[in-house]
Parts: sequence; C-alpha cells; structure tokens
Amino acid sequence: MTDSQPSEAIPLRAIALAGPTASGKTACALAIAQALPCEIISVDSALVYKGMDIGTAKPTPAELAAVPHHLIDVIEPTESYSAARFVADANRLIDEITARGRLPLLVGGTMLYFKALFDGLDDIPSGTPELRAEIELEAAAQGWPAMHAQLAQVDAPTAARLAPNDAQRISRALEVWRISGQPLSSFHSDRFGPGKNHGPDDIALLSLEPTDRAWLHRRIAQRYEQMMAAGFVDEVRRLRARGDLHIDLPSMRCVGYRQVWEALDAHDLIAPRALPHVVERGIAATRQLAKRQITWLRSMPWRTVVDCQAADATEQVVCIVQSLRPRLSV
Repeated sequence: MTDSQPSEAIPLRAIALAGPTASGKTACALAIAQALPCEIISVDSALVYKGMDIGTAKPTPAELAAVPHHLIDVIEPTESYSAARFVADANRLIDEITARGRLPLLVGGTMLYFKALFDGLDDIPSGTPELRAEIELEAAAQGWPAMHAQLAQVDAPTAARLAPNDAQRISRALEVWRISGQPLSSFHSDRFGPGKNHGPDDIALLSLEPTDRAWLHRRIAQRYEQMMAAGFVDEVRRLRARGDLHIDLPSMRCVGYRQVWEALDAHDLIAPRALPHVVERGIAATRQLAKRQITWLRSMPWRTVVDCQAADATEQVVCIVQSLRPRLSV
C-alpha cells in the first residue's frame, strides 16, 4: 500500500469475523447474512468433521439452511485437516463466492487458520514416519506436557499458541525443528499477522471480545452444560463404537471430546455422581482455549473490536459491515 492508495480505497476480498468460543460469532454471522448476500466460510478446525455435531456447537440445520456454509462436515474423524489445506480451500471458496456476486464471510475461532490465511505459509519441511515414531515414543515415556516444554526451548512462539496436550501439533513442530534446525514459527511469512500494526488490505477483521472474562466464563459453562443435556456423552459413545477412532486422533483431541472420551475410558460416566467432574474438566479446557484465542486476537492491533457483552453487539457488527460496503463487491 502507498500513501496515494489508502487501504479504504482497496476493494475488500472478504470479511473475517473472529472471537473466542461462546462469544456470539454465529448469531452475528447470521445477522450479516440477513443484511447482505453472503456465504459463510467456517474457520473452525472442529467443524470440518462429520458426525461431531453437539460437542463442536455445529450450526443447527435451520442455521445451515438460512445461508450457505462451507468447510463444515468435509472429512471423517479418522482424517486430519491442516492449515495449509484450509488456506487452499478458503482462497478457492473466496473466489467462487465472489464470482457468484456474494460476500465471502470467514467466521470462526481457529486462530492458526486465520494466521495462515493472513500471513501465508512458506514451504515447511516434511517429516518422516521414523522421526514421528521417535517423538511418539518419547511422548509415551515423558508425556506431552514435557514435549511441549521441550518445544518451548527451541520454538517459544509456536509453543505459546499450543496447549500442552496438543499432541499432533507439538509433534509436528518438533519434527520441523529436528529435520531443519529451524523453528516452525520461522516458516510463517508473518507479513501482517500477530504483532504487526497493519493487516491485509483486502480482508477486514472484526473481533468479538469480552470486557469481562467472567462473563465469557459463564457463557462457556452454560454452553457446555447445554451440550451435555443435548446428549454429548452419547455422541462420544457413538464415535467410540465406530471402532476406527482413538483418543490420539486430531478429531478426538478437540476440546470437550477428549475429556469425555477419557472419562469413558475410566468408566467415570457409569456413576452419575461423576458427571459434574467431567463437566468441570470440559469447561476448564474450553476456558483455556478461549484464553489462547483472546491472546492471539489482542496481538493484532489492526482488528476492529466489538464488545461481545454489549446488548447491541450484533447490531454493531452489522453496522460496521454496512460501513464497509463501498469496498465490497456486493
């Protein structure tokens, strides 16, 4: 961008709506869809899985019918979905949606996907089955939190955004370090991502953030209890009964699923009195996820923040999107 071409004059390719879990992204996205012809591109690493509906807070059939959604129910829980694949899918969908005369609306809370889309991904070295097996053996002996601590010594930025039990991503980051001698974070172009004062000119980022963390915690607890009442435990039981899933798969490490799966392994859910403990663990894990999401968002000073606690938060979001309309193709 040059001084003669301010960002306001550059057409917007898409609008992104991000925020921590339970911040009200779905309601805002549906309100935008009522105001403008758009299609939603999910930016959520859990919604890609088929058969995982309750624990992912997947949009309801009515919500899915109200506006076209993409990148929901695209793979089986036995498969994995990478940030690189997301970028390729999202860019393709943005072009297709724009060609249909609609607004591409990126909505979700998987910050790694947003970062990959905003910053781009450089060529990252591939791992080997032997190295992967070596890392898994170490993890079996030491535990993934210890492997996470090991990663923090060589790649602090990557370790900071990963949970201590995120086996898949910790393993991948350690693979890259051991193969190349360079941290995974060094392979991200970081053209306008976290820590930068200027974001992408062609994607506007709106961020739903709470002013009071306790408010979000209450929302998370309420949502988790609603999921349990809706049959979340039975959903995990059905997934276990398939016979082709295990707890180390990326799908089963999604927040909530892991906690219920472990409880079923330990037969904790046989006794009704044990259920509150499982709920407590699930809520705690979700709070930690929300904390990481907020930290990532706050490192991006170029975002437009809307207080998700405000009674008129949805109206504010729609108003901001409407103000961007001169830069949109719809």
